[in-house]
Amino acid sequence: MALPPEKVAELKQIIHNQLSQMDVHSRIRQVLSESIHELGGPSSDKEFGEQELLAALREKGIVDDIMRQLQIGEDVGHGQHGQHPQRPATHYVNKEEKTQSIPLCKGNVDPTRRYLYLQVLEGKAFLEHLQEPQPIPGQVTSTFMLHVNFRGQRFKSRPVPCACEPDFQEGFLLEIHKDKGGDASKMADCTSMLAISDPIHLVLIKTDSEGDTSLVSSHHLEWRSVLSSDNARNTMAVEIMGVGGENKVPVGVLQIRLELIPTPNQMLAKDIIAAQINLEKNRQAERERLFLVYAKQWWKEYLQIRETHQHRLVKIFAQDENGVNRPVCAFVKPLRAGRLLDTTRQAARFVSVIGYERAPSLGGGSHRELWCNMHTFFCKNKGDCEDHAVLLCNLLLGFGLDAYVCVGTKAKNVPHTWVMSISPDGVVMFWESLTGHRYVHQTVDPDDPPAVDQPRGQYPYRAIGCVFNHQSFYANNQPSDTVELCRFELHDDTLWKAMSVDAVQSVCGPGNLPSWPNHSPLCPNITDASLASNDLEYQLRGLVTDQRKDLGLTTVWDDQLSYLLTPSLAAYEQERVTGVSSGNEEFQHAIRRAVPDGHTFKGFPIQFIHRNARRAFATCLRSQVCENIVCCRGDHVRLAVRVRVFTYPESACATWVMFACKYKSIL
Repeated sequence: MALPPEKVAELKQIIHNQLSQMDVHSRIRQVLSESIHELGGPSSDKEFGEQELLAALREKGIVDDIMRQLQIGEDVGHGQHGQHPQRPATHYVNKEEKTQSIPLCKGNVDPTRRYLYLQVLEGKAFLEHLQEPQPIPGQVTSTFMLHVNFRGQRFKSRPVPCACEPDFQEGFLLEIHKDKGGDASKMADCTSMLAISDPIHLVLIKTDSEGDTSLVSSHHLEWRSVLSSDNARNTMAVEIMGVGGENKVPVGVLQIRLELIPTPNQMLAKDIIAAQINLEKNRQAERERLFLVYAKQWWKEYLQIRETHQHRLVKIFAQDENGVNRPVCAFVKPLRAGRLLDTTRQAARFVSVIGYERAPSLGGGSHRELWCNMHTFFCKNKGDCEDHAVLLCNLLLGFGLDAYVCVGTKAKNVPHTWVMSISPDGVVMFWESLTGHRYVHQTVDPDDPPAVDQPRGQYPYRAIGCVFNHQSFYANNQPSDTVELCRFELHDDTLWKAMSVDAVQSVCGPGNLPSWPNHSPLCPNITDASLASNDLEYQLRGLVTDQRKDLGLTTVWDDQLSYLLTPSLAAYEQERVTGVSSGNEEFQHAIRRAVPDGHTFKGFPIQFIHRNARRAFATCLRSQVCENIVCCRGDHVRLAVRVRVFTYPESACATWVMFACKYKSIL
């Protein structure tokens, strides 16, 4: 019988964790290096493929060790003394042992390609956790998780308890070649690797005991020093810094080992590597200097048009999580979701269920903006409106729309960022990235007489200062920046002042930001939606039972009524995705048949973007309707609760909960 895809991914992760504990990667690496060396190196005419590697591993006894550790052998599956074998429960998830991680797309090592083996050994000097207590078995503690992104390859470590010296002991095999034709089929030598300026992006995330995540550090690791190391192996201590206003304060040190597999025949001199890195930095600095000179002159010309322009939100630069000022166009890049998202509206729904969090700051004062790198945003699984808007714009561009990020204000002149798309017919659509709502823009003509009925937009936006994407930047050049009065013919110089496309591409084009990693691809959500729904539903039942017990009330659950709530939750989610309501009539028919004459039915649906039962229950009780259901009194009271978790890429999910009851009123 074939396993479902989620079980296959779960099984792969268990095997991956076991292999990591056995340090199988280093043993395979050693066997591979020795075998290729015996054959005369990579240039040898002798073939060395998957079968030859497997035979070498068997000869060294590594395969037998793996089988023994995974309990795969002749005795497995046969119980002792004729008893049936003990099999684990099919739907049991041990959250302490099974680490949710991104499944690897490839499991085989191609001996004709070059790899970079990154080992994170341990951490030191994480002084903020100096007094962290020792974890007690069975107790949930705060954990660290390290995320890695290199040339579109994403990995993450298993969670380790937060400590002054966290013990990561994790290895990641990174492929250096590009997934394209031509030179991709050749073994990369040191000269070609020297020209690869992409850094390794390391993101350290802390998860507290309540499941909330926070960004500890975002570091861009320069790996090319390994090209001059003996035996193509280099061990270094990397000091990682804080984020935002703490980007100058170190948070700890990571012990990292880099190794090239297989070992190149000829290494480079250290001065050659240093010269190449300095050349790249000087070129980038010069491009940034020239763009800054151009931007100053462009801004000066913009202010000369109208004095009120100095008060408009025209944002040319933004700070990333490391405190570096970057052109806003550099944050935008078309992103294709592969088969994870099918429509633009589904993409908008996905972005809206990612958590919202304003950039944290110490002390009071005005709001501090922090525009995160896309990989960092995915790792945190939450961010500010700017992060959501940039991601939604990237996805819409990937789906082929003419999309832009809009910077302006909403009600009470609060700064806000949203997305706009323009159809070939000139229809302007606003997309609110925090909610997934869409609004059609209709221009109001201020010269029309009062008797003319003007369209009234439903969108919450008040003023707009500029729009931009990965190729263009336009500042609002119209007499009024009120959204209702604006026209969006972007190529009309009298309405919008454009930056030079060449100037934007000089600093934001492909390959012009060598110190910044490319946008990371989306990864699938490996959460089992059915298991997560059941788990949360049983927890909520327990909380309701305890709540009623404190009030001296008994609790009787109606499983059939709970099941009948499922279509309603599915319809709610479908409406959020498509904007079309369906299935409500059949749901009402089923409820009318399930509720006897003389009885009353009450229901309370609500949606969350997390799966914390206690937080969800506390939020529900703030509603008088939900409290009346949970604390219902009367004859023949029957309670029901239904949970439906809808998963989206990364770790995003929409959790729908519906409490209901039916009872015979006491007159």
